[in-house]
Amino acid sequence: MNISTALLTALKDHGAQQIFGIPGDFALAFFKVIEESAILPLYTMSHEPGVGFAADAAARFNSALGVAAVTYGAGALNMINAVAAAYAEKSPLVVISGAPGLGESHIGLLLHHQIKTLDSQWRIYEEITCDRIRLDDPERAPDRIARVLHSCLRHSRPVYIELPRDQVFEPCEPVVPFQGLHYDEEALAACVDDILATLESARSPVFMAGVEVRRYGLEDRVAELARKLGVPVVTSFMGRGLFAKGNAPLLGTYMGMAGDEELTRTVEESDALLLLGVILSDTNLGVSAKQIAKRHMIHVADEHVQIGFRGYNRIPMAPLIDAMLARLGDREEVMFQVPQEYPRNLEADDAPVTPTDIARAVNDFMDEHGRLPMASDMGDCYFTALDMENTELVGPGYYATMGYGVPAGLGVQAATGKRTLILVGDGAFQMTGWELGNCRRYGWNPIVLLFNNASWEMLRTFQPESAFSDLDEWSFAALARNLGGHGLRVATRQQLRDALVQAAQEQDRFFLIEIMLEKGALSSTLRRFTNGLVRLRSE
Repeated sequence: MNISTALLTALKDHGAQQIFGIPGDFALAFFKVIEESAILPLYTMSHEPGVGFAADAAARFNSALGVAAVTYGAGALNMINAVAAAYAEKSPLVVISGAPGLGESHIGLLLHHQIKTLDSQWRIYEEITCDRIRLDDPERAPDRIARVLHSCLRHSRPVYIELPRDQVFEPCEPVVPFQGLHYDEEALAACVDDILATLESARSPVFMAGVEVRRYGLEDRVAELARKLGVPVVTSFMGRGLFAKGNAPLLGTYMGMAGDEELTRTVEESDALLLLGVILSDTNLGVSAKQIAKRHMIHVADEHVQIGFRGYNRIPMAPLIDAMLARLGDREEVMFQVPQEYPRNLEADDAPVTPTDIARAVNDFMDEHGRLPMASDMGDCYFTALDMENTELVGPGYYATMGYGVPAGLGVQAATGKRTLILVGDGAFQMTGWELGNCRRYGWNPIVLLFNNASWEMLRTFQPESAFSDLDEWSFAALARNLGGHGLRVATRQQLRDALVQAAQEQDRFFLIEIMLEKGALSSTLRRFTNGLVRLRSE
């Protein structure tokens, strides 16, 4: 076994299911091992941001390691934004970068792709990863690999592995994974006592589930906990798509001033709000109609539990949930049905399409053909997704980068084997939409709904006087054929319905529906959200 096969085997043993990448000269030897060993399937993309977004989305959907392999310098640095998004949104992404050989630093010349020093890339990645290793010592490589993969899974954040190209075939022992999580049992027990006492003495307790519930694969256990306690559940903005199985008393997604008024009151007036893995960001809590009092919060995230003004450190979420369930034992479960109202029954006529019409059309489609996993870019497509049937969803709800949707949708299909619904705006499609050209090679057939209002419309809502938000006519549907798919441009509700009917029938390739929207046409949710943010910033 050599360093490369030891690393690939360890990735698989730790739950990775595929690798996304783009080769380059400093990584060619490693890519040769990936391909020939077939330990993990390899999907090559067209641009490094797409590699990072696809691997990130696969990690989110599988609650497992996502893997992105690139070359040194121009490759790894081109993926910085995608890795930053994964760090901000707590996605367990493993970045593997080829690097100059150990002897190459002594030749007295600058190496191509080098920035300032050969360690510049290492120092840059320190800022956006939770752990890093350089595989420059075959004897120490197994322990280093075990440590960094453990860090990635424990903290659910990216890690960086640098592999010098002259070390790829060096002999190496197999990797022995780290065993278990280490925490103080007494502190855990005291924390469980404190949380349960707080919840059971409250008049109106509420669970809010966030990204860590999905990252650590805790969805079913959190649903069981809610049923045993008889406590209603909401998801955060970023937690949208949790509990799509209908196994929890789910009220909906908390959006503050932009969301349902009754749900907002329920959350903001709770005297015991249990925030499970919720990132305390402006998108999750920044548009609250009423400031949520910290004394009523129980915040569980990043291995820290804050109950009002009392704190417990080094408490991982999975053992905490398990201990709470064990304490409740065979308590009778309470499952009350909470009807979710989503717009349906699109009127197929010659009226122009609005974002709400898109939500209606998708809900009608899923009623007939079943739910599809979804990947969304940032912009009004993401806010429109909140009016769609609650299904598994990935999107950059906090970091809010553009360009995520299309490569993420491909990562989701690679990870799940299921046809995926991709929501993307025209501005974001210009960045990474061309990754659809890889669908033909891998048999991917997503349905892509492209919101085209010839502008960066979400930016226009914040600053309507600026002409730089205008975009040109690109005729995206006409380009789909050359990318190996089918494309239709629609402008009316009848055309949209007919296009979705055709997309359901044609499953041998990707199907792009370019939806022409009038400028200024926004979902009601985005309009309320931006109005709320503008109002808060002006106060």
